[in-house]
Amino acid sequence: MTIKVETLESSGLGDRSYLVHDGRVAFVVDPARDIDRILAIAADSGVTIERIFETHVHNDYVSGGLALSRRTGATIVAGKDDEVSFEVDGVEDGDTLDVGEMTVEVRHTPGHTHTHLSYIVHGHDRVHAVFTGGSLLYGTVGRTDLLGDADTYDLTRRQWSSVRGLVDQLPDDVAVYPTHGFGSFCSAQAGADRDSGTIGDEHDNPAVTTDDVDQFVTELLAGLTDIPAYYAHMAPLNRAGLGEPDLSSPTPVDTAELAARLDAGEWVVDLRDRRAYAERHLVGGFNFEADGLPTHLGWLMPWGTRLTLLADEPRTIAAAQRTLSRIGIDRPNRADLDRALAELPTGHYPVTAYAELAELPVDQRTFEIIDVRRRDEYEAGHLDGAINIPLHELLDHLHHVPGGPLVVHCASGARASIAASVLARAGFEVTLADGGPEQDPA
Repeated sequence: MTIKVETLESSGLGDRSYLVHDGRVAFVVDPARDIDRILAIAADSGVTIERIFETHVHNDYVSGGLALSRRTGATIVAGKDDEVSFEVDGVEDGDTLDVGEMTVEVRHTPGHTHTHLSYIVHGHDRVHAVFTGGSLLYGTVGRTDLLGDADTYDLTRRQWSSVRGLVDQLPDDVAVYPTHGFGSFCSAQAGADRDSGTIGDEHDNPAVTTDDVDQFVTELLAGLTDIPAYYAHMAPLNRAGLGEPDLSSPTPVDTAELAARLDAGEWVVDLRDRRAYAERHLVGGFNFEADGLPTHLGWLMPWGTRLTLLADEPRTIAAAQRTLSRIGIDRPNRADLDRALAELPTGHYPVTAYAELAELPVDQRTFEIIDVRRRDEYEAGHLDGAINIPLHELLDHLHHVPGGPLVVHCASGARASIAASVLARAGFEVTLADGGPEQDPA
């Protein structure tokens, strides 16, 4: 029997959803909210979706499970102890469910959450795959601190046991399909440099190679970084259940309304390339390139804020709207960028190369350097004299930013471009350093 797994990436979130089928019948694991992608793949494959498996109540994105169930009639399968407001087929460790010619075995793998489940897929003659959600990730594990300090220690110990159990008990050739771990902040640490893998590959996972659970707990907790602010809203939304997003074209606002929103200090976000933005932009706006959505916008923008988007092309607006819907930011407005730039006050700031900044001796600087990387990145190595204010703290710590000329940098220029727009909006004299000691988009 052939079992096919179709992978759907959620860009900007570092998550994956999966459609699994035997050529006739399918199930979906951890669907993202924009379910039209899943429906299109199912239609192209000529399969019927019968079940939707949720590994846990997600903390980093809005699930499309309820919307997909409503569209297809498929049954949602989730942990029997997960508290949700809609009907599910509640399952527990050891349960099995048939989907077409496939049999799905439920495995309780607590750690990422208390009720976390993994799903082991059996064919006629062997185990084919395991869908591990936020438990076993490629070369690492899911973070264990999302439910609060009181639960973190116990969850970390249980994560160690869960991952070791999967690796010890499943054959080495079983394919592993995690939901998190591709840049997601749900990953406890940086994982292995691979986009696919098997149980055999995970014999080098820290949870497996570290035989002392206390050592594992100490090392994992030491590596955890800050949690994006919007995470606080994801589990409540997923417990309540959200419907399918409305991805029709956003409602436009005219220039007069846009000016009023800027004057009121509302969030007007320009999605253009960082250099184009630096050259000319609306006074009072922010710059978030596509890679800054949705994580960084969701992290910085106060929840529930009215949002207006600007871009060179309608497709950029449409892509941003789709991406933002995955974390429950729905129906932003849009405005005409060219008209706004022609009719409203504009500003600019210089751009320099990070390499030039790094080579300039400290005694020749006529400016302060603001490093907006996370603290763990800064502590691993930084430019002499640089002031560390992580991007996600910048809006609340503008009073700590020194006056006078500033140069802002990060690991690649992506976060620095956001920070430069924040500082310019606040009236600072800023220069953007493009590039960085690494070239990662995080």
